[in-house]
Formats: sequence, C-alpha cells, structure tokens
Amino acid sequence: MKKQELEYRLLLGIHKNSYLTQRSLALDLGVSLGRVNFMLKSLSKAGLVRLRQFRRSDNKMGYFYLLTPKGVVEMSKIAQDFLERKEIEYINLRKEIEQIRAEIVEL
Repeated sequence: MKKQELEYRLLLGIHKNSYLTQRSLALDLGVSLGRVNFMLKSLSKAGLVRLRQFRRSDNKMGYFYLLTPKGVVEMSKIAQDFLERKEIEYINLRKEIEQIRAEIVEL
C-alpha cells in the first residue's frame, strides 16, 4: 500500500471512530504498530491530527484522535487523488481485459 493511500485510510479510520487504538488501526491497515505510531506522530506534527487523553474504566489512560480542520481538508485532497489514480487503473485494466479477450478470439 502506498504512503498516500495509507495516510488516507488512517485519516478515514480516525474520522469514523476517534477512539480506535493504534493496535486496532494497525490491524485494520495491515501494517505494524510502530508504523501507525510513527504516522500518527507525523500527522500530529503536520497539524492534521490531535491527540487527547482520557481515563479508561480500568484506570489506565486511553487516547483518542481528532482530525483537525486542516486534517479534514487534507483527507479530502488525498481521497480525490486516490480516486483519480484508481479510475486510471480501472480504465487501463479494462483496456487490458479487452485486449486479452481479442487475443483469445484470435486463437
């Protein structure tokens, strides 16, 4: 998965559920916990995500993540780029399928 797609999926996950743990984000994205931690720190430094603490029922500190307004705008830009890239891939794949079908007919 490309970095931009991973960032989009991470931001989307946070947007849908602010109380996701880094571990659950890592499982959902199919990446390591360390990578999610690094990405969250990076997105936080860029001003796209805010980290907040809360006290969990088991008396431990938990965290939740909030998209900043800048984060929402960036997520929208990344989503648009992602969609455009996927549409191009789709068009190219359809062309390749049509070419293979034509080759099969010639056999």
